[in-house]
Amino acid sequence: MHRQLTRSILLLACASLLAACGFQLRGTGDNTVLVPDSWKSMYLVTGNPNSEFSREIVSRFAANGVQWAAERSAANYSLVLNPERFQQRNLSLNSEARAAEFELTMRSNFTILDASTLEVMPKTDVAVIKQMENDPRNVVGKAEEIRLLQREMRAELAQQIMRRIAFFATSAQSQTPQQPQAQPQSDPQSQIPPDSETDSLPQPDGL
Repeated sequence: MHRQLTRSILLLACASLLAACGFQLRGTGDNTVLVPDSWKSMYLVTGNPNSEFSREIVSRFAANGVQWAAERSAANYSLVLNPERFQQRNLSLNSEARAAEFELTMRSNFTILDASTLEVMPKTDVAVIKQMENDPRNVVGKAEEIRLLQREMRAELAQQIMRRIAFFATSAQSQTPQQPQAQPQSDPQSQIPPDSETDSLPQPDGL
């Protein structure tokens, strides 16, 4: 037990040291996404604004230039975010019929509403799936590894949502019909026909 505890402490220390040196978990690097200016004013609708997932969404969007409004009426769009759902299942068993490998899945879905609360982007599902090996003799280490993977999956899930919204917003903007340019008006005097046939005939000299 003492050895397992020491291993878990070392794992936490290594993760903290890597973060201090500038290293980041996979999926949490510089993933800048271009968002149209009109979509950079948003309001978050969620049942738990203080959850780790909600905080990750707020941070990820803010890093890409999105300004979060304090009230829905002050935003151009609202992000309706459902909570994350985490699942764990056994992929394989060892000779002792104990789990040798896990599959971890994290899912969520979201919807986008405009300023008049009309749905502009329908309900969209996002998911991240990872696998991990299991050491049945290291229960404490396994729990800590799952916790770190959940953090990584949460960041990847937020990045997926950011990219889906950016792609939808950019596509919708490119499909918006442009107003036709006004044609220059011609001089009305140039369109007036001659008053009579004599206006177009040459006049004799000396008259």
